[in-house]
Amino acid sequence: MGDLISDSGSLSCGLDLSAAGLIRVVCPFDAVTQAQLRRIRPRGRWMGPSRGWEFPLAAAAALIQGFGTRFPVTPQLQQWLDWCHHPLPPLPPHRDLVAAADLTMALRDGRRPLPHQRSGARWLLARRGAVLADEMGLGKTLTALLAARAMVRCAELRVMVVAPVGLHAHWRREAETVDLQPELVSWARLPAELPPAGTLLVVDEAHFAQSLQANRTAALLRLARHPRLRAIWMLTGTPMKNGRPAQLYPLLAAMDHPIARDQRQFEERYCQGHWREQRGQRRWQASGATQLEELRRLTRPLILHRRKAQVLELPPKQRREHPIALSDAEFLGFDHRIDLVVDDFRRRALKGEVRSDAEPLAVLTALRRVAAEFKLPAAETLVRTLLQAGEAVVLFSGFVEPLQLLQQRLGGALLTGRQRPVERQQAVDRFQQGGEDLLLATFGTGALGFTLHRARHVVLLERPWTPGDVAQAEDRCHRLGMADEVLTCHWLQLGPADQLVDGLVASKAERIEILLGPRRLTLERQSLPLMVRRCLQVA
Repeated sequence: MGDLISDSGSLSCGLDLSAAGLIRVVCPFDAVTQAQLRRIRPRGRWMGPSRGWEFPLAAAAALIQGFGTRFPVTPQLQQWLDWCHHPLPPLPPHRDLVAAADLTMALRDGRRPLPHQRSGARWLLARRGAVLADEMGLGKTLTALLAARAMVRCAELRVMVVAPVGLHAHWRREAETVDLQPELVSWARLPAELPPAGTLLVVDEAHFAQSLQANRTAALLRLARHPRLRAIWMLTGTPMKNGRPAQLYPLLAAMDHPIARDQRQFEERYCQGHWREQRGQRRWQASGATQLEELRRLTRPLILHRRKAQVLELPPKQRREHPIALSDAEFLGFDHRIDLVVDDFRRRALKGEVRSDAEPLAVLTALRRVAAEFKLPAAETLVRTLLQAGEAVVLFSGFVEPLQLLQQRLGGALLTGRQRPVERQQAVDRFQQGGEDLLLATFGTGALGFTLHRARHVVLLERPWTPGDVAQAEDRCHRLGMADEVLTCHWLQLGPADQLVDGLVASKAERIEILLGPRRLTLERQSLPLMVRRCLQVA
């Protein structure tokens, strides 16, 4: 190990495991070695002089044959390679797993799995890597636990559930109904290794791993690529929250989907990947969307997406837009607030504290934040009217301050990321049990895994950038357990900023519909920079 690790503790030369479970090759630069590495298949990716090359585990044999005698192999990588040479015994046939699932038997709490949950469990048991992408409110937790119980009954393995800390209590309650005791871990504390006996990994809120730059995505991919992983089932109602195939790539890589084994090739074909000159440097851009019909066809066998309307007789969901007009005095105040933000941004840009070319998006964010405050009188009037009619209401915003102001005027329970997990659950319980008729929540917290089906009215003070986040918020209330009343979603709209965001949500939703929806659609593209410019011109 002395010539393998540098004085700084980093790999100086050799073959090692990367944070994402890939084979990392680091060595002094020479043209011959670089040419040899480029010929390795499956091909690797050059990560820079300090990080070297990264190859999938499937390239291990070629790497060891070509470089095993020249470069040392770390013990950690050697252990993985030994496990690959001595794999776990195969799992029982699908029919045996389904028979062990007892899908028609009542649970400990008296419930019986619904037909779509039983079919979902059978679907999972036929796959070692899968994304259960049913709409929010269809009971994905119980579906996955039913399938996990069958696996535990038929094979020696443990069940590990990755979920946000705030949802651990929900997972424990549901697991007790199927006599399971899974190991619960949070996204912030993913383990680096799995035990030798084998693990079934169930990943809740899998869209948390939609950015390859995030440490938690790398940690999840390391577990997904572990030689002792038996299966990985990922649960998310929004597998492509922003309508970009690049966000789907980490989930496909975690399943070892063939089209995700070469990241650069995936990005070139489905993300409009290309090199672009930016501030004197060549940067790889892969944020577009193309060939969506083909991507849909190739991924459908491993992604199960069902709508509530397909499998349940839930009451309908309707949206109402509430345009808000400001008085002349209010408009002057609104305009003055925006001017203050713009002047402050330009002052900081001159000092080099922020990028000068980011002004349009900075102004747009300011428009949304200030608009949220100017919509408060209309929001208060709407909510007060609903409460006086005896309705239960959930109001969402992306900003905490407007929620706090509304709570001072209207009361109700507050649900934000500034609270501890136990305080969040207490706020939800008070609302669900009738202790409060109003719940004021941020999108990032209230739209995360909580069941709020007591509400018949959802008010969105403003909309998030992504249709996935909009759906997450609305469908916290539109889910199993509802009575027969219609769910009404109220969208408050003030000025061009809201119009722009709502237009973006609709545009991105088209991409998602092409990939996951039951019908084939064509996509009318809308340029984000053009939409931003139009918004600012109107403003």
